Amino acid sequence: MALMRVDFYSEVLTLSTSMTVILPQRTSSQIGLSGGATGGDPPVLYLLHGLTDDDTIWLRRTAIERYVAPLGLAVVMPRVARSFYTDEAHGNRYWSFLSTELPQLCRSFFRLSDRREDTFVAGLSMGGYGAMKWALREPARFAAAASLSGALDVAHRHRHPTNPIDPAVWHTVFGDRPVAGSDDDTVALLDRVADADRPALYVACGTEDFLYEDNLRFVDAARGRGVPLTVDFSPGSHDWAYWDAKIQDVLAWLPLRAAPDAATATRSSGALD
Repeated sequence: MALMRVDFYSEVLTLSTSMTVILPQRTSSQIGLSGGATGGDPPVLYLLHGLTDDDTIWLRRTAIERYVAPLGLAVVMPRVARSFYTDEAHGNRYWSFLSTELPQLCRSFFRLSDRREDTFVAGLSMGGYGAMKWALREPARFAAAASLSGALDVAHRHRHPTNPIDPAVWHTVFGDRPVAGSDDDTVALLDRVADADRPALYVACGTEDFLYEDNLRFVDAARGRGVPLTVDFSPGSHDWAYWDAKIQDVLAWLPLRAAPDAATATRSSGALD
């Protein structure tokens, strides 16, 4: 694998920002790790962070680099501050950055597939919400989307009397505009995607998580509309022990085209003769 911290300028945000990127590399002589790679431009997973984190957090709290090494999968982890992946009412245009500028920049910087069947998104907490919102608003872009402990009912969470999120965050992100029924309401978005266009959806949340009820409401809403999705509700809290385990389940679930076994590919090329 190749690991990069990319510092760059965003025209949409009108500021310098960063992303962490993992790129696949076929290897066979590395001790303890073999890297895989698909033929042609590699598939890509956009992996989104939570409210208090940044683009480095998945690398620091999980073994994501090791998990994706044999898969031939590129991973793009952008930084979006506390934006809820939204064009903020009193802040910056993070939805426009994520959905339009970021993919274009990534393909200009790196060799990545732009095919829908090779494009995936996942995230945790705020990032789980961002992943599901992105996939439901732009279903033609993604083959699959996964939420881990996602804030999947922000319209309800916004009104919740014991909401643990600082009200100043909500004000910055949403201002006085209504969330319910808007393009930022993941439950409402379930009604706006035709069955034929909908990506595969995966929802996981720990039963001890403070967002468990939000996830239940989203899943019930999806099932009530006949939307198929994979659901994993099991013991767990809103913490990295849970997310480190579940991201491995997500990677196993993704409909990836197989990466050749590194050693086999090397032998067939004659490099070990």
